Amino acid sequence: MEQAVTYHVDERNVALITLNRADKHNAFNDDMIATLTELFTRAGNDSSVRAVVLQGEGKSFSAGADLEWMKRMAQYDEAKNHIDAMALATMLHTLYTLPKPTIARVQGAAFGGAVGLIACCDIAIGSKLSKFCLSEVKIGLIPATISPYVIEAMGARVCRRYFQTAEVFSARRARRLGLLSEAVTEDELDSTIDDIVTQILKNGPVAVSQAKALVQQVANAPINAELLDDTSKQIAKIRTSKEGQEGLGAFIEKRAPAWQEKQA
Repeated sequence: MEQAVTYHVDERNVALITLNRADKHNAFNDDMIATLTELFTRAGNDSSVRAVVLQGEGKSFSAGADLEWMKRMAQYDEAKNHIDAMALATMLHTLYTLPKPTIARVQGAAFGGAVGLIACCDIAIGSKLSKFCLSEVKIGLIPATISPYVIEAMGARVCRRYFQTAEVFSARRARRLGLLSEAVTEDELDSTIDDIVTQILKNGPVAVSQAKALVQQVANAPINAELLDDTSKQIAKIRTSKEGQEGLGAFIEKRAPAWQEKQA
């Protein structure tokens, strides 16, 4: 039996996590959610992994929730539904806080919870032909567990519309709204992601991880004395760290830093 999600680390130490139910348009269920949580944790804990690409096999990135899973959920009481929903919320938060750069590769349909997966990633590259829909209200539900990430990506005003209308919107609009970082032709998807990965691999791996955490820390914080002191302490600490010293030394000596030599 084929694995519903596959995990592969390539020669550049990039972890490729692939939704592998092409016949079901990569619709996900509770088993896939558990597997994704495990694999996101695995990639985050592997010191050799430099970046993570999340992708879907076949025509679609993901059609959202699997029909059979939804049928089972409909039979659960409220307490069991809460447990089920917390598993999805945990998976999304694991992806959002994964201490490595995360890139979503999006083609075809990205509906329902799939929009949450994309919003949790740091960067999302989509095909110009891809389509998006926050479809939950069509069946009397709400996009609750994905909402923190989608609202952060697209903004509250925009989400008021699409959470309530369940309209299908284009890659061009997704790019304009902030859900996608770039919208490219299908043939350019992989080369665009490769270019981004190449840029990431030029940079200090610890610095990249801490830069990601910095955005999440500072984004909604008041600019006050406490924040000024905290950010000053962070730069002082990383300047004197092993990686910071190597990077500064390489810059001054006009040579490649050690982490780039490992990629050569």
